[in-house]
Amino acid sequence: MPPEPLRGNTFGSYRADEVGWLLTDLSGVELEAPTEEREEAIQSGGAHYAESLPQEFQPDPDYLALYRRALDGSALRLARAVATVTELVLTERGHDVTLVSLARAGTPVGILLRRWAAHAHGLDLPHYAVSIVRGRGIDTVALEYLAAHHDPARVVFVDGWTGKGAISRELTAALDAHAATTGVRFDPDLAVLADPGRCARTYGTRDDWLVASACLNSTVSGLVSRTVLNPALLRPGEYHGAKFYRELAGADVSADFLDTVTAEFGHVGEVCAPADRTVDADRTAEVARVGARYGVDDVNLVKPGVGETTRVLLRRVPWRVLVRAGAPAEDVAHVVLLAQRRGVPVEEVPDLPYNCVGLIHPRFTRGATGADGLAVAG
Repeated sequence: MPPEPLRGNTFGSYRADEVGWLLTDLSGVELEAPTEEREEAIQSGGAHYAESLPQEFQPDPDYLALYRRALDGSALRLARAVATVTELVLTERGHDVTLVSLARAGTPVGILLRRWAAHAHGLDLPHYAVSIVRGRGIDTVALEYLAAHHDPARVVFVDGWTGKGAISRELTAALDAHAATTGVRFDPDLAVLADPGRCARTYGTRDDWLVASACLNSTVSGLVSRTVLNPALLRPGEYHGAKFYRELAGADVSADFLDTVTAEFGHVGEVCAPADRTVDADRTAEVARVGARYGVDDVNLVKPGVGETTRVLLRRVPWRVLVRAGAPAEDVAHVVLLAQRRGVPVEEVPDLPYNCVGLIHPRFTRGATGADGLAVAG
C-alpha cells in the first residue's frame, strides 16, 4: 500500500485535519538554486523543471502590505467564489465527495471548500493534496492511495485558477492514461475559483481577478514548496516530493489567509450557479496571437492571467508584462510592483483578453520550459 499522508505539524503548517499531503518529505535535501543558474542548468542539461526548486521569494514590508490590502479587499469576493464552487460540487457530485487539491496553489482553495461545506452543510469532507507535473502527469502512487481509501467517482480535483488550460489538459490526459492502465476511472472535471481561461465547468468566476494567495509562495501555502519529481531522490512506490520550510514559520500567513476568507462566509448571501457552464476547448490560439505581437512564437512562453503572470514574476526570468488598459487596479497592483522591483517593462494593451499576461522569451531566458517541461530551443 502507498504510504499514509503527511499531516501538520509534522509536515506543513496547516492543521492535521485540514489536509493530508500525499507527498514525500524532501525537507533535508538542497534543491534550490538562484533563478538564472537553475534555468541555465535546465537549458544545458535538458533537465525537467520539476527536478529542482526555485529559491523562495521573500517579500519586503511594502509588498506584504500590498498583499494584505489585496486580501482584505477581496476576501468577500473570494468567499463568494468558494461558496459557488462548493455548492456546484455538492449538488453535482454528492455530499460524500473527497476533495483532492493540486499542490500547491490548489491546497488553500481545497481547505476553503472544505470549510464552506462544514459551514453551510455540517459536512466533514476528506481533503488531500497531490502533485501534478507538466509533461509528466499526476502522481499515480497518490491515485493508488485515493482509490484504495475512497470512491474514485467521488474524487473532485481542485485548483486555484486557470490560464490557458494547460493543467486541465494535463489532468485529463493523465487520468485517461491511468484508467487505460488500471481500469480505475477518476473524473477529470477540475474545480477552480477563477477560470479566466474558460476551460473549467466548475468555477467561482470567470473574471481574471486576483486570488490573493497567488501573491506569495510557501508562506501562504502551509510552508510547503512546489512539488518535485526527481528520479534520483524518489524510489518506486514513493509519492512525488516537496519540502517543508519550517525556517519560514515567522513569516507564515497561511492560517491568516484562510481565516480572513472564512470570516466572510456569513456575508456571502444567496449562492447562484454560474449561468454559462460551457468550456472553450482551447484558448491556446488566442494566447498565441498575443505572443505573436511581440515576436514570441512559442505559446508556452506566454503566461495569461493574473495568477500565471504573478508566477512568472516570482519564479522565472520575465521579459515583459502586458496589462489590459482599464484593468482593475486592485487586481494588478501587485503585478506592477513586482515588475518594477525586477526591472521588467510593463505595457498597457487596450484589447488584451486577460487583465494581464506575462511574457518569457527564450532569447532572454535560457531555461524557458515548454509544454513537456523541458527546455525550449531557440
